[in-house]
Amino acid sequence: VRLVESGGGLVQPGGSLRLSCAASGFTFSSYDMNWYRQAPGKERELVARITSTGDSTNYADSMKGRFTISRDNANDTVYLQMSSLKPEDTAVYYCNAPNWPNDFWGQGTQVTVSS
Repeated sequence: VRLVESGGGLVQPGGSLRLSCAASGFTFSSYDMNWYRQAPGKERELVARITSTGDSTNYADSMKGRFTISRDNANDTVYLQMSSLKPEDTAVYYCNAPNWPNDFWGQGTQVTVSS
């Protein structure tokens, strides 16, 4: 099982980034997918969730209207489009597939929002 995030980087406040997470080694289209983030000194928090078919999404309150999660089941990839980025969005962003007993996690991609 592999989840490989990409697309992070340094962006100015108000800017946009699109994160990608390429999945392999499991039946991607059968899994809901999540994006989490962890800022320095803080706990990991859920950013967004999408169902296996992509027909339903949920967002943390602070991301609503700014972030959009989507997926491409034909290419086993989940995306996180982030806009109107703020310095407080600075964090390592992780892709996650809920799985019992152990979730699948990527290695994370750093997003830094700074002028």
